[in-house]
Amino acid sequence: MFNCVTATGGAVRDGSSGDGGVHLTKRQRLATELRRLRDLAGISGRDLAHRIGMSQSKISRIESGTVIPTMPEVTAWADAVESSTQTREWLVDLTESAFTEIHTWRAALQRQPHLQDDIREQEDQAKLVRVFQPTLVPGLLQTAEYARRVFLLFDPPYSEGDLAMAVAARLQRQLALYQENRRFEFLVTEAALRCRPGPVKLLLAQLDRVSSLSTLENVSIGLIPHNREAVVCPAHGFTVYIGDESVEDTFVQVETTHVRLNANAAEDVAIYERQWNLLAGTAIYQDEAREFLAALRAEIGGTAR
Repeated sequence: MFNCVTATGGAVRDGSSGDGGVHLTKRQRLATELRRLRDLAGISGRDLAHRIGMSQSKISRIESGTVIPTMPEVTAWADAVESSTQTREWLVDLTESAFTEIHTWRAALQRQPHLQDDIREQEDQAKLVRVFQPTLVPGLLQTAEYARRVFLLFDPPYSEGDLAMAVAARLQRQLALYQENRRFEFLVTEAALRCRPGPVKLLLAQLDRVSSLSTLENVSIGLIPHNREAVVCPAHGFTVYIGDESVEDTFVQVETTHVRLNANAAEDVAIYERQWNLLAGTAIYQDEAREFLAALRAEIGGTAR
């Protein structure tokens, strides 16, 4: 998938096939196996929670795949259900791999016409979504025509029917911006604001759209001008999904040309949180950002005459 045009990533349901040919992520495979082992041992979720010193609600979140357990928690789980040595070793390998998942765009699009519904599901489960985009305006901020032009750049390409569905689904995702109990934060570079996937009038309308959305109380849009001193040099966009219940529900998605990578380990998430904080310190916001957008719009519009 074209790196600079995925614009906030996709919750790709990739991974090895499970029972019945259903594709599961490594996180989901781990969750399914842990629940299977508990059921085989004849232990209730409440009893297991008591045995390994964990809340019953966390047991439920682990078994649903919402939370990835730590290695000590998996080891304690294996002890409680009296797993075999071979099963324990497999659980360890599966847990390690679940903390960093890699999903190819090609495989995901072979199973569904677009990824927008999966992305929306991830956004719905987060209390805060943070998007850094160095190359394009993020998908949640795009106009319909800007989004359509972006999707036209995808490789492999969309069919005409799938393209229309993808655009409509992206616009449907944007309804979340108007829900006051949701929180979204964006950091967008000047280079991304200047990227033009169509005629000048397309970009002018897109800049107006960003300016308008920046007035929403639950939306923060920080712009990073070219003239700011670099404090960190991320080579790609990333999205931080901050969970609704605990820090364990927080993870990061990183987009590359052919794959999406999920970083779930706390140490890896911390790297992106540090980068976010550094980038946020170089950005401009609110009235200053809107004045910057107006000046940029005037410059770009003037060059088109």
